Amino acid sequence: MLRIEGLNQYYGQSHTLWDIDLHAPKGQCTCLMGRNGVGKTSLLQCVMGLLPIQSGEIRFGGENLNRQIAERRAPMGIGYVPQGRQIFPMLTVEENLRIGLPARKEKRSQIPDFIFELFPVLQEMLTRRGGDLSGGQQQQLAIGRALVIDPQLLILDEPTEGIQPNIVHEIGDIILRLNQEIGLTVLLVEQKLPFARKVADRFCILDRGRNVAAGEMNELDEETVRKYLTV
Repeated sequence: MLRIEGLNQYYGQSHTLWDIDLHAPKGQCTCLMGRNGVGKTSLLQCVMGLLPIQSGEIRFGGENLNRQIAERRAPMGIGYVPQGRQIFPMLTVEENLRIGLPARKEKRSQIPDFIFELFPVLQEMLTRRGGDLSGGQQQQLAIGRALVIDPQLLILDEPTEGIQPNIVHEIGDIILRLNQEIGLTVLLVEQKLPFARKVADRFCILDRGRNVAAGEMNELDEETVRKYLTV
């Protein structure tokens, strides 16, 4: 579904991502892991066209994303939930969700019912401003907004960061449901190892901007965890 090969990225003269390879197979959840500052968010921003790449290739569903501007990636079927959620705080929950509707291939004027099946609290709070929601509710809103576009690939950047434990559990269950019941491909950045083990099929670890380990989640051993993930 998503394949990255030989990706290099720079901030000015600083070489931040080095020959990155990553494969997120269709219908699976792939977890991108690593300590803070190793390039995880930068890699996601490259996928979304928010950062330019120096070299390498990003392919989605067989199509080369290198040639696509950032605004084209959501209509192609990529839903993105950035770190920090980045909802529109002055807009209502309903207005935040409606923002995704124009990016759907199948145009529609109504928010899909399944969004409210996944997140009942959003239906209860449709008229409340996004900035008035709790952190967990804002994260649910951000995920719901990404799902409104009916994506083939859902990218989540640390969806459990700063979220209360009961909502973390709910988000994990929703990722599993989307992945297993409807076959949605998920690329997840996550530092909570128990959460990653719960939801992900595969892992890829970055360290100092480079690939250092990858494989099936059940192959992630304690030595690798200690070397690259333990703070």
